[in-house]
Amino acid sequence: MTPFGARIRELRRERGVTLKDMAEALDVSSAYLSALEHGRRGRPTWALMQSILQYFNIIWDEADELIRLAELSHPRIVIDTAGLSPEATLLANRLARAIGALPPVQVRRLLLILGEREDDEPGSMSAD
Repeated sequence: MTPFGARIRELRRERGVTLKDMAEALDVSSAYLSALEHGRRGRPTWALMQSILQYFNIIWDEADELIRLAELSHPRIVIDTAGLSPEATLLANRLARAIGALPPVQVRRLLLILGEREDDEPGSMSAD
């Protein structure tokens, strides 16, 4: 599941909205919306993003945060290490092989090392 998908699912649950009802209101299939939530589809289009914001009546900082989560939620990332050090290429390849087996605490540690805030976890909304 992507950070964006986790937040959408959380919003649906908070508001008591079913996947089917939301999909119908957004004029997309339930299968597509489910795949978006689970990270089996890429980021939503700008138009769909706007529809989601309107559907949940999300504005200002919360809208900016949801858009940011969508931008960070591409489920298939390609890392171009051409021109980088051999160590950077090694890191990218080792991470690609190991990421699925990393415990959540190690993932959080890596995010902190890379400069991500702890409150950037899926579903969390930062106040700043």
